[in-house]
Amino acid sequence: MSVSRETEKPVIGVRRLKEPMPQPITTRLFTVANQKGGVGKTTSAVNIAAALAMGGLKVLVIDLDPQGNACTALGVDREGEGMYEVFVDERPLSSIIQKVAGFPHLECAPANQELAGAEISMVNMVARESILKLALNDLLKERELSGDRLDYIIIDCPPSLGLLTVNALTAAEEVLVPIQCEYYSLEGISLLVSTLSKIQRALNPKVHISTILLTMFDSRTRLANDVANDVRAHFPRELIDIPIPRAVRISEAPSFRQTVMTYDASSPGAVAYMQVAREIALRGTSVTPSVESGAITA
Repeated sequence: MSVSRETEKPVIGVRRLKEPMPQPITTRLFTVANQKGGVGKTTSAVNIAAALAMGGLKVLVIDLDPQGNACTALGVDREGEGMYEVFVDERPLSSIIQKVAGFPHLECAPANQELAGAEISMVNMVARESILKLALNDLLKERELSGDRLDYIIIDCPPSLGLLTVNALTAAEEVLVPIQCEYYSLEGISLLVSTLSKIQRALNPKVHISTILLTMFDSRTRLANDVANDVRAHFPRELIDIPIPRAVRISEAPSFRQTVMTYDASSPGAVAYMQVAREIALRGTSVTPSVESGAITA
């Protein structure tokens, strides 16, 4: 009889950093997206969220991927109500949000099992591309009134351009793009840029790529360095030039229902994600077009 992995290495209360991360001027909404799968999108979303929360910031992760991998990494239950009910039954976001064990300031809106069928159910809905935006508007207003303002909302998307991803891009102003250090990933970002231009014209003129992250980086290979140099040349302002290494600990952590930040906080991958999160937080202290308003304009 096998022992479940999550019982082998339990999450104990997460310690806050000695040097807290600065709060953004208003709530920052990130969509983590890349139309190419397997680039470290969910891994980056959950680890950056965990690192920000360890820095004393209030963070909400919204899992829009029907596979629910973000829920797995955060140890969140997917059996009850989740994002399907928000999209199809107009359930308030606040009613399905769960606290993440061990993190005082980290929450998750789970992708429950039914989310895989949400896009079919949404086909005939009015303003179907803006359902998430309206739900987030209500949540932000509710949190503002209660004095429990969120600092960051991070939306993890499926690796496809369906209604769920379109909702995420319509809701958020900032897009974080993880790029695996190989040439196929460069093609993926060109497709995303094309998609964003369509979203900007039709649904959300403020959405833009604010952050690019290099993932699965192996400095020993010429290919990884060539791709990194190409990204540096084409996206000098958007790139956070702290490559996330290809590391076993990062891959192992989800099998224990943890992020690498709690699984092995001293590992190279955890250290890199912590540095990336701090850089994101530092960028959020200056006034930029992406953080002009705490609520989403309907």
